[in-house]
Amino acid sequence: MGWEPIRKSAAERAAANLADYAQTRRDFTWEQARGWLSGLPEGAGLNIGYEAVDRHAVGERRDVVALRFLGRGDAVTEVTYGELARRTNRFANLLDSLGVRSGGRVFSLLGREPALYVTALGTLKHTSVFSPLFSAFGPQPVRERLVRGDAQVLVTTPGLYRSRVAPIRDDLPQLRHVLVTGDDPPPAGTISLDAALAGVEDTFTVPPTDPEQMALLHFTSGTTGKPKGAVHVHEAVVAHHASARFALDLRESDVFWCTADPGWVTGTSYGIIAPLTVGATMIVDPGEFDARRWYANLAEQRVTVWYTAPTALRMLMRYGDDLPARYDLSALRYIASVGEPLNAEAVVWGQRALGQPIHDNWWQTETGSIMISNYAGMDLRPGAMGTPVPGVEAGLLQRDADGRLRMDDGVPRTVDEPDVEGELALRPGWPSMFRGYLHDEARYAACFAGDWYRTGDLARRDVDGYYWFIGRADDVITSAGHLIGPFEVESLLMEHPAVAEAGVIGKPDPVAGEVVKAFISLRDGYEATDDLRLELLGFGRRRLGSVAPKEVAFDQQLPHTRSGKVMRRLLKARELGLPEGDLSTLEPSA
Repeated sequence: MGWEPIRKSAAERAAANLADYAQTRRDFTWEQARGWLSGLPEGAGLNIGYEAVDRHAVGERRDVVALRFLGRGDAVTEVTYGELARRTNRFANLLDSLGVRSGGRVFSLLGREPALYVTALGTLKHTSVFSPLFSAFGPQPVRERLVRGDAQVLVTTPGLYRSRVAPIRDDLPQLRHVLVTGDDPPPAGTISLDAALAGVEDTFTVPPTDPEQMALLHFTSGTTGKPKGAVHVHEAVVAHHASARFALDLRESDVFWCTADPGWVTGTSYGIIAPLTVGATMIVDPGEFDARRWYANLAEQRVTVWYTAPTALRMLMRYGDDLPARYDLSALRYIASVGEPLNAEAVVWGQRALGQPIHDNWWQTETGSIMISNYAGMDLRPGAMGTPVPGVEAGLLQRDADGRLRMDDGVPRTVDEPDVEGELALRPGWPSMFRGYLHDEARYAACFAGDWYRTGDLARRDVDGYYWFIGRADDVITSAGHLIGPFEVESLLMEHPAVAEAGVIGKPDPVAGEVVKAFISLRDGYEATDDLRLELLGFGRRRLGSVAPKEVAFDQQLPHTRSGKVMRRLLKARELGLPEGDLSTLEPSA
């Protein structure tokens, strides 16, 4: 609230793709945005893979670099749109040869390497369904998602197969084929991806594709139950493309870098699809965060548009202003952030240290594309999420003291006054809205109230229409931009023989936003020792990978509701020294 707005000049406003926000919001329609794409030849529908690759490959941009992979040292591998079309054609033909039919589920467990992009786009062109997995997941989260997603094909590396998949392969009877990358002989029970691709043709005709046909399956976490598989359709590409133009100010002349991990929705929507639909050149760095390398990438690759996460920006801020001053960042004209709230200090630091302010935006796995954003042609309010993307109607729903929506004859009441907290909600109808949770109609239905999609995020709206994030309405943990469902972590911990019960919360962290902390009640015969604490931390890491708890505390009297559920809210309040709130549902102590 105390930060001065960052004013955009007349020249900046005029040069932006979204030069007149108010006028565009009045005139824009999603039908207009569909006209920005080509559609399949002869009116055969709309296919994400075709829009991202083939329509460029058959035109003037066939020899333009689509992907530039940065390897160790100075190694650089470039793939043009024409070459990307041939490689993805081979993958689509490979799926045919394996007997995979339209709608079959193809999963990836890969880092940022060429096979990921070929798998994703080849799958979409084939009209199978692509689902990415986070490569830092342990075997248990991988198993859960492969089972729930009806995985038929998995593409991964030999190392990830041995450590993540081989231990659970017997639990995956529906997984028919595992394709592994690399030149070495593949592990037993798998197929060499490169050898298989070499045996098929590099021409392929994308079949007719209904825009409402399932294309993407993204898993997200909730407070209860198993991970949810959000279903997205081919028409989502309309929103991917339009939001890239509006919210990221992206154009075909740009060199674009998205640092999001490919295992999450951002890494697919804006790390694969959107920049390619625009016809831009995308750089891909397979390495982990390294401040000097990142600045060198920005400078040497002449990156013009950069999309990254608040956690990464906060890590860069720790290196100070002197480090970026050593690099030529003059090509950089736009920086955007996603995944978690961006603090106002980071927005201002970007302008001071990088020469460009950071433009925050907000969206979810379920929305499929950016919904609320700050824009190149509008003034920035540091700390604000921004304003709704053209074509998106947002609102705030009233809640009572217990978090229930206030309703009038089945219609939620909305917050109409400025600076009043409410639950952020969206009117359905944008093309990338998820069409369901796979195999879970009840959980999907629960996401809607009247004619609103409930996001589960709390926000306020100021007098000028800018939205400001307040917090989650549930217990989902946001760590380094990743959503972690406490139920999934608690369930795994309770498989350890010492654990009688577990309660998991997100504990504030200055870099990651939150880290996972687990409170453990022990079974009879076990003692709360440092050795057991280390054993539980290791158990979690082996089974859960990156979503495992970073801290464990022992508590033999976990607070419960009268229905027997662990009160995570109360655990968090006690951990942070906050007021405990309404305890009327607390189970009386024995």
